[in-house]
Amino acid sequence: MIEAPHYTAAGVQQKAAFALPADLFDGQVNEPVLHQAVKTFLGNQRQGTHQVKTRSFVSGGNQKPWRQKGTGRARQGTTRAPHWRGGGIVFGPSPRDYRSGIPRKVRQLARRSALNARAREGALFVVEALAFQAPKTRQLAELLGKLGLAGRRVLVLSNGGNRNLYLSGRNLPDVEVSSWSDASAYDILRSDTVVVEQGALTGEAPVIAEPGDEGAREPGSRGARKVPVKKTAAKAKAAKKAAAKKPAAKKAAKKPAAKKPAAKKKKGSK
Repeated sequence: MIEAPHYTAAGVQQKAAFALPADLFDGQVNEPVLHQAVKTFLGNQRQGTHQVKTRSFVSGGNQKPWRQKGTGRARQGTTRAPHWRGGGIVFGPSPRDYRSGIPRKVRQLARRSALNARAREGALFVVEALAFQAPKTRQLAELLGKLGLAGRRVLVLSNGGNRNLYLSGRNLPDVEVSSWSDASAYDILRSDTVVVEQGALTGEAPVIAEPGDEGAREPGSRGARKVPVKKTAAKAKAAKKAAAKKPAAKKAAKKPAAKKPAAKKKKGSK
């Protein structure tokens, strides 16, 4: 079982180390798979827009520089031939796509190998829920300083989409904040140290802000929509009370009695 240093959100180290899940951290590092994953990732980042001009794209050279015979020089057809200065380029680069695929299981194996490599080096730290109330770069910088990671390239993996944490680390040049599910093997190997939020390893629900805070944001949302937690709880309580009370039975409305037709008077009667 592999363990990692465990810290609170304030940067205080816990006495007991955090036991990393065995299904992800088995201690095996597959270097050939890591090489394949990194090479594929870097190749997919290339735009492939490089291009040189062949003799068909170079302007000029519409006529022979000199006549075919009688000059004593070699025969030439155009000054835009590849062996002429200013001529076209032979077998030069042309626009192409460098993208290549990699099997899903191989990509997952490379990611596990990268995490195991950082865990074996002691470069993986586990921190409790980072529920920032607002984007604060100084707060994140102080936390990394307490962990002893100041001046090092750090990858912070959050439990789900944490907008405030992302904005807090955006201005730090050596810090990259990403979601646990979005981090690739290249991202993990590129950083010197990996800081993982505890909920990402235990499978807990992401915590963005305190439950009583009205400024809590929905996890994973990049917009500014706020969730009024207090009002939602009050509405739920009111709905429970209304459901507990039985609705009073409505009294049936009495229909007006039908009027009897008046008796007809007999002829001759007074």
